[in-house]
Amino acid sequence: MDRMIYLSMAGAKASMQRQDVLANNLANVSTNGFRAELQAFRAVPVNGDGASTRAYALETTTGYDPNGGPVQATGRNLDVAMKDNAWLAVQGLDGTEAYTRAGSLDVNAEGLLVMRNGLQVIGDGGPITVPQNTELAIGTDGTISAKDSKGKTSTVAKLKLVTPEAPLTRGPDGLFRAAEGDLTANADARLQDGALEGSNVSPVETMVGMIAAARQFEQQMKLLQIAQTQGQQSAKLLGST
Repeated sequence: MDRMIYLSMAGAKASMQRQDVLANNLANVSTNGFRAELQAFRAVPVNGDGASTRAYALETTTGYDPNGGPVQATGRNLDVAMKDNAWLAVQGLDGTEAYTRAGSLDVNAEGLLVMRNGLQVIGDGGPITVPQNTELAIGTDGTISAKDSKGKTSTVAKLKLVTPEAPLTRGPDGLFRAAEGDLTANADARLQDGALEGSNVSPVETMVGMIAAARQFEQQMKLLQIAQTQGQQSAKLLGST
């Protein structure tokens, strides 16, 4: 009886945690450059006398799905989609260098090149300042050119593009960082201008996973109810003897 209750409780908790991850992925199905979060569970035995048959089912993340999302042409000169394993360097709110695949850029009131959410974009020399009253163009290698009203074109800066050899780690802010710290820019990294990369989350696959997790949770709760009923019946039998 005790084992049934314990196993059902652990199974229900695991199903709820899986639902949380899938729900977050589904909520970001339209987020540019989003990488679907992967999830797994591992068994951790409980140490101590009388607990040899017990094992916790603990949630663990296996990282993110590295596959690229669909690329859609926008025709906007400040939209870029990173190719292959290239990532764009930005400055997080905590001041550290972070990386993203979202490439919708803009120029703020101070003339700084930023993401649509306001985060500063990092160039090979740090934050990128854009000349006023100029038309920007971004090359496939990340070089930013500015054309003034007289038609004169000049090179402003170059986006810092990195190609991590090891998987990155997603932070609470949704940005990715390398375990070894700031990465070195890769001159061979390339992007596609006038386009944006979409989320790599599959809505259909995620919905199927959510339905399966919901059914698993229901099954575990039914087992808990069965265990409760059997426990009550056993208590009545013991009380009548």
